[in-house]
Amino acid sequence: MRNFSLPGRSPVYSANAAVATSHPLATLAAIEALRSGGNAVDAAITACAVQCVVDPLMTGIGGDCFALYTPKGADKPIALNGSGRAPAAATDSWYLEHGVAIEPTSPHAVTVPGAIAAWETLLKDHGTRNLGECLQPAIRYAEDGFPVQPRVGWDWARSRDRVVHDPDAAASYLIDGAAPAIGSIMRLPKLAATLRRIAEHGRAGFYEGPVAQDLVTKLQSLGGLHTLEDFAAAAPEYVAPITTRYRGFDVYECPPNGQGLAALMMLNVLSHHDVGALGEVDRVHLYAESCKQAYHHRDALFADPSLNAVPVEHLLSDAWRASARGAIDMTRATAPAIWPEIEAERRHKDTIYLCVVDRDGNAISFINSLFQGFGTGIMGPESGVLLHNRGLSFRVEPGHPNTIAPNKRPMHTIIPGMLMREGRTVAPFGVMGGHYQAMGHVQLLSGIIDCGLDVQEALDAPRSFAYGGEVEIETGFAPDLDAALRARGHAVTRSPLPIGGGQIVWIDESGTLLAGSDPRKDGTAMGY
Repeated sequence: MRNFSLPGRSPVYSANAAVATSHPLATLAAIEALRSGGNAVDAAITACAVQCVVDPLMTGIGGDCFALYTPKGADKPIALNGSGRAPAAATDSWYLEHGVAIEPTSPHAVTVPGAIAAWETLLKDHGTRNLGECLQPAIRYAEDGFPVQPRVGWDWARSRDRVVHDPDAAASYLIDGAAPAIGSIMRLPKLAATLRRIAEHGRAGFYEGPVAQDLVTKLQSLGGLHTLEDFAAAAPEYVAPITTRYRGFDVYECPPNGQGLAALMMLNVLSHHDVGALGEVDRVHLYAESCKQAYHHRDALFADPSLNAVPVEHLLSDAWRASARGAIDMTRATAPAIWPEIEAERRHKDTIYLCVVDRDGNAISFINSLFQGFGTGIMGPESGVLLHNRGLSFRVEPGHPNTIAPNKRPMHTIIPGMLMREGRTVAPFGVMGGHYQAMGHVQLLSGIIDCGLDVQEALDAPRSFAYGGEVEIETGFAPDLDAALRARGHAVTRSPLPIGGGQIVWIDESGTLLAGSDPRKDGTAMGY
């Protein structure tokens, strides 16, 4: 239990239902959906739609999503891949022949957004309300206005340059060329009109007709290869979740093209160590060494499995686990196992994650993203839709599993998680932060399972991330940690920004819900 004389948050305990999101208005919208009779899926889509309006840097309807959903009584989750595909004309040979690189603000970083199609599918198959009903709170905020929260405003100011290059986006998201002040009221009337169209027509209101035409025309005017046929073909895919056992718990992730496999690989390595008994230096060192092992394989092998086989069984095998364990020396750092062309600039990117457990015990772990702040910064001039830059995760490297190709999904960083035990749902959970997310899943679960932290303490705990040849550590660590890690051969930097964010709802054996929301964001957990 935390010291109540010091600043901090307590876990939220509730008897019926609980929600955790990274924005207070999204949490409130989800609670209202639940209290008015909606289920976990209804609440999750309602909350996400709100956040696509009120937190436009982190997410939007021009982005992608993934979900793990465990209906009451199910012994494993249902996994939905809502990531988008490259245009049919996007071949790696075209990019090489034309000397075109996939840059953060380029139309070539835009894959066809997958979110809206996935939302509709989830609601039709597992919700109790239609998409139009779930979009109503988001429409009201877009039309009537919403106050800019502190973390949102801070990020908005830091990401201002992302929308300056696009006059349409700048007109909607900047005020006299500047980010809106914290606490000011913002309205997004063009986005409101598009949400109303989607509410009326469903996925067709986004992937066909005026909205699709607006987005395709804008992308083509900038040199993009997108067509109306690419948008019309957008469809999510139900996939088989992947899992590993950790200290008696079953941890579920979505399979590649997501990076959840890397989290399972790291947990398999950690399972050979008494993590809870380690001191801070040893624990951060072990996290770093297991991270480098898993991420090396991620960058070499993870891709769209419909076009490139990913050796999931081998990477979760006892043989790989033993090999990775043997490569770790607890007294010194190994050479960085990272592909050098992965740029440090692409690290802790922008996403929202939320989770819901409803009164019937249905649980959903849901994540939606534009990748970087404001995505590409490219906005449809009439629709008000900001387009993500998820295509940055592709390579232009013939022969590499993750090279760009027609109708291909890129390796994806956004990952929802689900924890189960003996066929019972224990916790939907997730950690935001771009490439960090797989490491974040490991640190969150290890904090709870290995170190005995409660759900809020585990989210509050300082974070580290070994990536790009260095170990980033947050300011919350002890001052002498840097020198101790350097003595083992690590390159160490103190992160100038908070690393990621996260949410979790834990269901204890009595059925009581414990919810936590990351203090690095504006969000909150609530229950009733």
